[in-house]
Amino acid sequence: MINETTIEAYNSRLTIDLGQVKNLTPAQADRVRQYGSQAETLLKNKDLAIFIHHWKFSVADELAGMRDHSPEENSHRVALCNELAGIDSFINSLKRAVYLKGKIGNSEAEAQ
Repeated sequence: MINETTIEAYNSRLTIDLGQVKNLTPAQADRVRQYGSQAETLLKNKDLAIFIHHWKFSVADELAGMRDHSPEENSHRVALCNELAGIDSFINSLKRAVYLKGKIGNSEAEAQ
């Protein structure tokens, strides 16, 4: 799953300051728009949404089924909560990319 293309994409990722959106170069703005478009496509993908929701419900069911409070059970409970937090963080990162895409588009509309 991790290959040279993935590593190169990660190393060339664009980190921007929301307060400095107007200072982006046109190439950087295009990269933000492209990244946001890719994220928007993923958010609108119904198949991906189904798999994510099934996984979240599976983890939630496992968490709800835990009755003991032994150290092992508590460690497992924390791990399951971290899994749920991780998928929520992933979805929030997609939403942030879409937001940044919209912010770049809005700042250009205001400049004209």
